[in-house]
Order: sequence, then structure tokens, then C-alpha cells
Amino acid sequence: MNYNPVKAGLNLHAVLKNLEDIVEFDREMNELTSSWDVSVKFIVRGGPCATVKFSGGKCTVEPGSSGKASIILWFLSPAHLNRMFDGAANPVPLKGFTKLGFLSKEFPKLTDRLSYYLKPDDELIKNKSYLEMNTRLTLNTAAFAVPEILTGDPVGKKISSKIPDGTVVMRILPSFHSVSITFSNGAAIAQKGDTVKPSAVMEMKNVAVANGFLNGKTDAFTAIASGDVAIKGLIPVLDNMSLLLDRIQHYLS
Repeated sequence: MNYNPVKAGLNLHAVLKNLEDIVEFDREMNELTSSWDVSVKFIVRGGPCATVKFSGGKCTVEPGSSGKASIILWFLSPAHLNRMFDGAANPVPLKGFTKLGFLSKEFPKLTDRLSYYLKPDDELIKNKSYLEMNTRLTLNTAAFAVPEILTGDPVGKKISSKIPDGTVVMRILPSFHSVSITFSNGAAIAQKGDTVKPSAVMEMKNVAVANGFLNGKTDAFTAIASGDVAIKGLIPVLDNMSLLLDRIQHYLS
């Protein structure tokens, strides 16, 4: 199987989505981007597209290629995009040649911070602010990866016909962060935040518990049995979603 198309979708729609939170919650990155008024569009031949917009001190990352952009980056294939995320390739700029300085000096500061937060080690995770950011981004990545896995991964495709329609909410208590994943007709849509009347809920006791659970350092059965992780509602939806989450590691490490 060619893993590159699914991995490209994960990189653009799940990993890159975390730039929004870094701009919002990392003070240094918020100051860096506060005056930016620019949009960067990623277009992959035969693959996904996404646009990163900076305006008014905020960052938004949206899928698709519609709308204008200050900078357009072209990738010859999903594999080409993935190599860029791995630091082994450069995109082909189609628009924004006057902003090459931004692409080579300013924007990499933000993407480097993204890599920093998504690659924890035992020492970094001891820092409370780092722990919180890594946990937030890990939950985001998991949620926004589900739609890509469901429609692109071979195991996900098999699950897509079996998973009941409904919405799963994953919460980190007390009121730290939450995401919602809505399943409908074999597809899924992820969003940040809670939702009214979810079909199923997974609640993690606190940030430390969530970090261990989401990063696979805590056994799921132990976490649930101890009460650190609580599940309720339509259990078949949660069971199938867990199978989808398990597939992420095959593409992102």
C-alpha cells in the first residue's frame, strides 16, 4: 500500500491545524504573528489542499483550495509534501515571490515551534506549559486525523460502513480542552470544542492523565478501570473510533 496520500492528508488537515492553537496560546508565537496579514495555500498534485491564513493576530487553517492566497506552494505529489514535513524537501512556489523572505525566515519559526511541541521527551514533558500544549495539540491531531483515516486507510474504510452515525466528544477536565467528531454516512467531520447532546463522551480526568493516555503511555483498560478516563453513551461509536485512532501511528511518528 502507498501510505503517502493518507499521510499527506494527515499532515495538512490534522498536523498543520495545530498552528491555530500555537498562535493563540504560545505568547512568543502570538507576538511573532500579531502583525502578519498573509495567507499560504498548499496544493498537492493528486492530493489534499489547505490554506493557512494569518490576520488580526489569529491563525486559521482550512481544507480546500478555494479563495485567494498571498502565497501558493505547489507539491508534485503527496510524497513530495510529506518529505517537506520531514524536512527533506522544499515546495515549488507558484505565487508570492516577493514574500520569499517571509517563507524562508519568519514562517519557519512557527512551523519549527509546531515540531517542538509535537515531539516531546521526558524532560520537556516535566514543564507544565509544555505538557499542556503537547496535550492540547495531541488531542487536536487525533480528532482531525479521524476523517482522513476513515476514508483513506484500508482499515478505516472497513470501519466506515460499520460505525454508527453520531457525535463523539473527547474532553480533558476540568474544562481544559475538548474536540468533537461527527460520524455520518461513512464519513466524519472534526471540530474543536464541545457539542450539544453528543452520542458518546470520553472524559480524561486532567491534563497529565490525558497526556499519558493520548500518547499511549497509559493502558486504556487500566485508565478506564481506575476512573482516570470515563466513557459513556453509544459505546460502539467509541469502540470504532478507538480503532481509527490506533491507525494514526502507522503514518505519524
